[in-house]
Amino acid sequence: MPRQQKETPGAPVAKITELFRQVMKARTRVYRLFPPTPTESHQMPGGWIMLLKREDLSEIHSYKWRGAFNFMAAREREARRRGVCAASAGNHAQGVAVSAARLGVKAVLFMPKSAPRLKVESVARLGDGHAEIRLEGDTFDDAAAAASAFAGAEGLLHVPPYDDLLVMAGQGVVGDEMMTSPDRPTAVYVQIGGGGLAAGVASVIKTYDPAVRVIGVEAEGQASMTAAFEAGRPVTLPRVDIFCDGTAVKTAGTLTYGVLRGLLDGIVTVTAAEVAAAMEELWRAARVISEPSGAMGLAAARRNERENAGRTVGVILSGANLDFRRLGTIARRSGDPAGRQAYYQVEIPERPGAMLAFLKTIAPAGLNISHLMVGQYGADLAYPVVGFDGPAEDFAYLGELMAFAGYKYQDVTGRPDIPFRVAPYQPSLLRHPFAAILHFPERPGALTEFLERVASLTNISYFNYVHTGEQVGRALAVFSFESASMREGFLDNLRAHGPEITPLPRDTNHALGLIETSGGRHYDALAL
Repeated sequence: MPRQQKETPGAPVAKITELFRQVMKARTRVYRLFPPTPTESHQMPGGWIMLLKREDLSEIHSYKWRGAFNFMAAREREARRRGVCAASAGNHAQGVAVSAARLGVKAVLFMPKSAPRLKVESVARLGDGHAEIRLEGDTFDDAAAAASAFAGAEGLLHVPPYDDLLVMAGQGVVGDEMMTSPDRPTAVYVQIGGGGLAAGVASVIKTYDPAVRVIGVEAEGQASMTAAFEAGRPVTLPRVDIFCDGTAVKTAGTLTYGVLRGLLDGIVTVTAAEVAAAMEELWRAARVISEPSGAMGLAAARRNERENAGRTVGVILSGANLDFRRLGTIARRSGDPAGRQAYYQVEIPERPGAMLAFLKTIAPAGLNISHLMVGQYGADLAYPVVGFDGPAEDFAYLGELMAFAGYKYQDVTGRPDIPFRVAPYQPSLLRHPFAAILHFPERPGALTEFLERVASLTNISYFNYVHTGEQVGRALAVFSFESASMREGFLDNLRAHGPEITPLPRDTNHALGLIETSGGRHYDALAL
């Protein structure tokens, strides 16, 4: 039997009791649409068990169907008579669309123009002719304002995404399924956007067992509930980061704030890098690709691994509606959950063999080179930017190695241009240039071996490489030579020993500034 909820400042017993009662009633409704989702146990590297709630395995690959259907089923006659309207970044719209199709209700759904195409297409498919989609504004709040105005003008029943007792209760069934699973958690990390999921889940967990810790999780740049806690009331953020688009809400809900301020044992704010790393961890543990907001709970749990050691920790995989095209960007961010990826700009002499000497200097640190960007734009010095992956403690040793060898360097990890991979260079400084895409085996030492072989023949004038996780690494490279004969010797070496190259066509060489438009000499790799 559930334990009696104790009085909590700011969260009256009556409010919590009513929400819990509504969750119990919601159970009789939501399973008319879909069955419960699985709860899985996974042993994690930090010595704790992750109790993973697989909301991604629902028909809409998100938990949002629960609140939408509970609201519409509880008010079914009104919904049929008036029609419904809602705003969403994607998942709530899918929940309303599938509920409208199940109940035979007409729905008008407002989504921001920035909503992932996958979610827009899914809303249309799930609505099965019952959903009309309107793209409005650049953010969820823009779409929400448009939806509210349209619902008022047309007399439609507005289906709130989070700040409603029936919606909160529908989401709260997630907590009920977790607490009635064979492995009950001792702590639960639950993501917060507007707060509907967190409020519903927290009310159930704290009613069943107040000793279970419930930690709210927000993403950096969109922590509206944290701002509400600090201000003593919901406040509107001036802007929100949309990396975790499913939780990108400027203003926390009034009802959800009233529940959560008295039930949560804390709120953790996670970075985009931590979320990306958690997405990678979910892939390793469960072979599932979540959307960013779906991995926020695990991101927070990973940060508290020492505290969680030996415990069973609940994590809600709240959604997996991810645009496939985002995977590359997410993978690049996943190397930096807690200082395990860093970028340094280093000053080296502009001469053949300088890059090789630097790589040999830093080799004892044992860090993997994930990025290398260098461009010749001076006659005497070069300033390559090198990205490293590895254990955080090894970066101090890296700095010692560079300082001992006399290299001047600076940490540029947070510099705004780094994600855009800018490597400026001056083609006019190059003599007898050669450009191609190099294909290296993706293993430690492959680049160093190549440079050792050709160091006496060439100078690296441009090099742009990023680790992609494939078995073959690729770099766009431009080399310059003291003479045409040295250039030919370099090409002979490539023919005999590799690495494999992709020649660049004339127009690409022209774009790189390696063809003299005045009719002078033209160098490319087509002869290979």
